[in-house]
Amino acid sequence: MIADSGCVRQHLDPVPVEVREHRAEVGRADVGPLARREQVGPRCGQRRFERALALSGRNDVAISWRPFQLNPDMPAEGMTRDDYVRAKFGGGDRPRQIYQAIAESGREAGIEFQFSRIRRTPNTVLSHRLVHWSAKNEAQDEVVAELFKAYFEEGLDIGDLDTLVECAVRAGIDELRARRFLMSDEGRQEVVASDVYARRLGINGVPCFIVNRKYAVSGAQPPSAFVEVLNLAERDAATSAAQSTA
Repeated sequence: MIADSGCVRQHLDPVPVEVREHRAEVGRADVGPLARREQVGPRCGQRRFERALALSGRNDVAISWRPFQLNPDMPAEGMTRDDYVRAKFGGGDRPRQIYQAIAESGREAGIEFQFSRIRRTPNTVLSHRLVHWSAKNEAQDEVVAELFKAYFEEGLDIGDLDTLVECAVRAGIDELRARRFLMSDEGRQEVVASDVYARRLGINGVPCFIVNRKYAVSGAQPPSAFVEVLNLAERDAATSAAQSTA
């Protein structure tokens, strides 16, 4: 997913994207994974961004999540985790080393990844549709958090409709409404189009945070990097506002 962040006080145009796979807006700052983010992409970058907001003392940043698929060619039914890891990283000890490094980074960010519990790597279109729709229910952050928890901590298949309904309910959304939505095709074209758009912008991985449609921060950067970009976006917004009234 990609995340977008924005400062609600300055009323800049929202950034179209999500990551998760979304984006954020400062002023509004758009951070996505623009924030763009992928539900099956580790969430260390998100935690570091949250720390950056706390360090900066900002409470005027609006964040929205935009779709981005790490595996756009994934079969609709997903695939076994073993097959996915083997196809992506090959055999030998390399996969273990990679996930061990991710787990260590996660602990530093306060996240306990449970990769050994994951049995399937899902197609994430359905979960991205849920995230997209949940914004209309003012529960996007809550849904994103539940999806990450379900996949990375509980090892659940977030390509499964019943699992997604459970995540929606945990986030405070009515079960029947969530099920009806997920059983429909609503939002699918928007999710696919947003994913394609991100690739045209040159985004090829997550997390990717896009601030005010202008600045991009890719990867799990330290909080200081986010603070610097947020401050820069705020100065730009102030300069633009002054010029418009001159």
